[in-house]
Amino acid sequence: MATYKVTVATGDMVEAGTNNSISITLVGAYGESRQTTVSFLFLPGKERSLSVHCGQDLGPIVLIRLHKWRLFLEDAWFCKDVRVAAPNGTLYRFPCYQWLEGITTVEVREGSGKKLVDDKLQILKEHRHRELAARQEAYRWKNFAQGWPRCLNVDSIFELDSNIQFSRIRANNFTGFLIFQGASHFLSGFLLRRSSWNSLDEMRTIFSRTQGRDIVPEYVAKHWQEDDFFGSQFLTGNNPIIIHRCTTLPLNFPVTPEMVAGSLGGATDLGKELQEGRIFIVDYKVLEDIPTDTIYGRQQHIAAPLCLLHQGTDGLLRPIAIQLSQTPGPHSPIFLPSDDEWDWLLAKTWVRNADFYSHQLLTHLLRTHLFGEVFAIATLRHLPTCHPLFKLLMPHFHFTLHINTLARSVLINQGGLIDKGSGVTYEGLLLVVQRGLEQVTYTSLCLPDDIRHRGMSHVPNYYYRDDGMSLWEAIESFVTGIVTFYYDGDAAVSGDTELQAWVMDIFTNGFLGRTSSGIPSSLQTVVELIKFLTMVMFTCSAQHAAVNNGQYDLGAFVPNAPSSMRHPPPSEKGRAFLQHFLDTIPEVATTANILVALILLSSQLKDRRLLGQYPEEWFTEAEPRRLIRAFQGRLEEIRDRIEERNQQAELRYNYLNPLETENSISI
Repeated sequence: MATYKVTVATGDMVEAGTNNSISITLVGAYGESRQTTVSFLFLPGKERSLSVHCGQDLGPIVLIRLHKWRLFLEDAWFCKDVRVAAPNGTLYRFPCYQWLEGITTVEVREGSGKKLVDDKLQILKEHRHRELAARQEAYRWKNFAQGWPRCLNVDSIFELDSNIQFSRIRANNFTGFLIFQGASHFLSGFLLRRSSWNSLDEMRTIFSRTQGRDIVPEYVAKHWQEDDFFGSQFLTGNNPIIIHRCTTLPLNFPVTPEMVAGSLGGATDLGKELQEGRIFIVDYKVLEDIPTDTIYGRQQHIAAPLCLLHQGTDGLLRPIAIQLSQTPGPHSPIFLPSDDEWDWLLAKTWVRNADFYSHQLLTHLLRTHLFGEVFAIATLRHLPTCHPLFKLLMPHFHFTLHINTLARSVLINQGGLIDKGSGVTYEGLLLVVQRGLEQVTYTSLCLPDDIRHRGMSHVPNYYYRDDGMSLWEAIESFVTGIVTFYYDGDAAVSGDTELQAWVMDIFTNGFLGRTSSGIPSSLQTVVELIKFLTMVMFTCSAQHAAVNNGQYDLGAFVPNAPSSMRHPPPSEKGRAFLQHFLDTIPEVATTANILVALILLSSQLKDRRLLGQYPEEWFTEAEPRRLIRAFQGRLEEIRDRIEERNQQAELRYNYLNPLETENSISI
């Protein structure tokens, strides 16, 4: 007779408990136990203990079966984990972390990370195969739009598996927040006003109502007209990945030395500044000829500008020339800081409008949300729960499939918030993302490579780079420890067929098999695997935080990030004035609509998990758990450095503070 001591833990979230019958079967290398009832009542955050008696020693316990049965009313149960103490004192842990619904049996593997080659028992190989077959049936790909990364084949959040939906507390928080913000703007009259703002100062009244969140918008409202602030946003704003060092002027941007001599100062000239690496460029060619829409019956307009910036002797970036189209000529003048105040301000505002589209559709939507979903689906389809890389990656996809499904329903759908609040047609929105995907490279997704490629290694005050590199290196160090623990060499990487299927699925369905992107379709070495995993985890955590968390801060004052423009780009100088400016940027109602979205997208909802927080203990071995603690310690050091720097700053850059960086794309 062999007696096994079993402890079954229920999750601590709302409604995790059940009054349905739960029983358990232990499966060992030499045999299995009888099905034994655990209890008929499980409370959230509590444990149930029992003894399972067997006629013989079962050998190492390799998996358990949890059976849920009901006679009448359904009561779903969330199992946290199960621990089994064998007669010889060996403790086996079975991380579960899933909902059991209906009359069902769920098999849970012992918690050690195992690649396919590590499984020797036939029962484990068969379990692995069944789990992936069921996942590939449950998580299917579909096309959302031609030329976009593919996405999960569901039409609404109600079709999602319970294990990937928002928690109840988060869902209520999200819905309540949206209703509150919409109602407050409606009651204030903003959503009903289809007229232009009366003045620049009146625009501040819309964010003065968001208690505690008006500090940065007030700073923006005070400084948005300044060239210093305009330039700084390419380094510490919402879209810090678009600026490049410029060594040769594009042929379609014929800036002459005489045009910018006054901006550069008498001791130098354009040729010298280009040669010495102090000229930078931002190019929005991706927006050229994008079809525009009407808002409230009025035609909207879009531009594809080029903007040249100079790094002064004080280290600050300032714009020195702006052309509002990709085609130079008499009807596309080059605007300069020496022009009339309103001409120059309007030209800069057109750049900010182009940056709104570039940021929202490419830097934010495509490069974090859509790629994050691809990574999540491929992981679910090709890596079983026992695979060490599943254990590593799944916390970084927490709530991603839910938020993206929601976005396709209310945000980026035809008639959604972006469609109604921006100046492009729905077809234009689709086209921008399609063009953006065609330009994505592996280099641009890997921060150290991207910084080098754009020539941005030594620009001062580039806090996105500085904080981002700290987080990249911390993630890379953590990943290196995990990978080298489970993979003893390159052959183990190249021979992991589940891993290779995962990478190929990402290459095929995320990047549409485009080899020119440089995205790998296979991984042959430990070094390649570490880099790819670091890119995935960085994209889903730090990169999303960098381009998401400041949306309200920097967009609440509408001239700094206008979502649409109601007059065409100026084709000559000397025609701009205050009222024309007010009649060009979005009217009051459009501003309010966009602001409801921005404040929600950059809000801190309940039940968020910060980078390095792993409440679900997927890893059971000592070394991965030690690596997690070391990772958390490194993140604390990064946090301290950022907060020490911010104490001296007039405007803090805090978007990559680990205290503000979530583990996953969940908002």
